[in-house]
Amino acid sequence: QVQLVESGGGLVQAGDSLRLSCAASGRTFRSLTEGWFRQASGKEREFVAGISWSGGSTYYADSVKGRFSIITDNAKTTVYLRMNSLKPGDKAVYYCADRADSLIATNRFQYDYWGKGTQVTGSS
Repeated sequence: QVQLVESGGGLVQAGDSLRLSCAASGRTFRSLTEGWFRQASGKEREFVAGISWSGGSTYYADSVKGRFSIITDNAKTTVYLRMNSLKPGDKAVYYCADRADSLIATNRFQYDYWGKGTQVTGSS
């Protein structure tokens, strides 16, 4: 059973940077993608960024392109979301998810395993 644990959330202000982590265990399949999603209060969960283990390709939502980066460690057990130039609209609970396919998907229903999330909050 795949287990994903997010960490790194916290209180931020506009312009701040933050790095979220997603530690994975129990993976048994090789070809997969890892995605970061977020859900703000009262809104749908939305795709933020994804990375394919096969080839390392990445894909970002337009709203975070140029500000966020998704990277992995060499052992491919932890995926990070580096967030720069944070905006008030970035406040949300951030989730990581695994998908048993090498293609990055933006649809949350195409992901198989989810963490419980880490919250990014702001003072404004």
